[in-house]
Amino acid sequence: MSSSEVVLSIRGLSKKYKVPGREVLVLDNISFDVGEEFIAILGPSGCGKSTLLRIIAGVEKPDSGVIEFRIGHEPRIGFVFQSPTLLPWMTVLGNTMLPLLARGVDAGEARERARRALTLVGLGEFEDFYPNELSGGMKQRVNIARALAIEPDILLLDEPFSNLDPLTAETLRSEVVDLWLTGVVPLKAVIMVTHNVEEAVLMSDRIIILSPRPAKIVKEVRIGLKRPRSRKMPEVQALVDEVYSYVS
Repeated sequence: MSSSEVVLSIRGLSKKYKVPGREVLVLDNISFDVGEEFIAILGPSGCGKSTLLRIIAGVEKPDSGVIEFRIGHEPRIGFVFQSPTLLPWMTVLGNTMLPLLARGVDAGEARERARRALTLVGLGEFEDFYPNELSGGMKQRVNIARALAIEPDILLLDEPFSNLDPLTAETLRSEVVDLWLTGVVPLKAVIMVTHNVEEAVLMSDRIIILSPRPAKIVKEVRIGLKRPRSRKMPEVQALVDEVYSYVS
C-alpha cells in the first residue's frame, strides 16, 4: 500500500483525565499523519495508546488538538476491541449485523453484508452459533467481521491479539495483514495499538513509539521489509532490537 496520500492528520492532540483532587495528563501534544498504510502505535501499558485510538474513533474528545480526515466524505471507522464484547443472546450473524442496523441499513442488506464479512474471516458456516459455543479465537474473528461489515475506510485495532494463545494470535495476525494487502475490503488505512514489539514489526508499515504517560512521540520507525515476514528473518530481528532500544 502507498503511504503518499494523507488519509488522516492529527495535530497537537492532548488529553487529561480528572481524578479526585487533580488532573492527569495522558496525551501530550501528539501530532502525526496517516497515509494509505498500516500503522502500529507502540508504547508501555497505561501510556494512553487506547485513549488515542478512541479519540480517533470519535468515542472520546481531546482537550486540545485537531483530527482531520481527508477522504472526501464522512469516514466509516471500524473498531476492533481487545475483547470481543459480543452479546451472548445473539447469534454470530446477529452480532455482526449490529453496527449496520445501528447505521440504519435495511435488515436484508445488513444480513448479506454481515455474511460477506463472516466469510472473509472464515466463519461463514458459523452464523447460527452463539458466543458461548465459540473459542476465544473465533469470538475475536466475529469481532473483526463486525468491524469489517461496515466496509470501513479506516480500521482501528486495540490490542486485538493480546488475549489469545500464541498460535491463534499468529494465525489471526497473518489473516488481518492478508485482508489489508489483498484489498478485498476497501480500507484506506489500519491503525493498531500494541505493546508487542515483534507484532508491530511483523505487521506494520510504520511504528509510532510513545513514551510513558504523559505520552509523547519518542520515535517513528519505518518498516521497509517485504511481506510475508517471519520472526526468524534476520532483518526482522534487527528491527525488533532497534525498536526495543527506543522503548526501553
